Amino acid sequence: MKVYASANLRSEIAYIAYHFHWSHDEILGLDHIQRRTYIKQINQINQRLG
Repeated sequence: MKVYASANLRSEIAYIAYHFHWSHDEILGLDHIQRRTYIKQINQINQRLG
């Protein structure tokens, strides 16, 4: 089993919450792959807009 660094998890939660305004519990309900997918999508949106 791989342990996920808490600093990385907090960073992912903050990033998604900032952009999508989802609650902490909603974001924690996602698995790692889902969170990373949303982060990639946010980055793509920001690149298109930026």
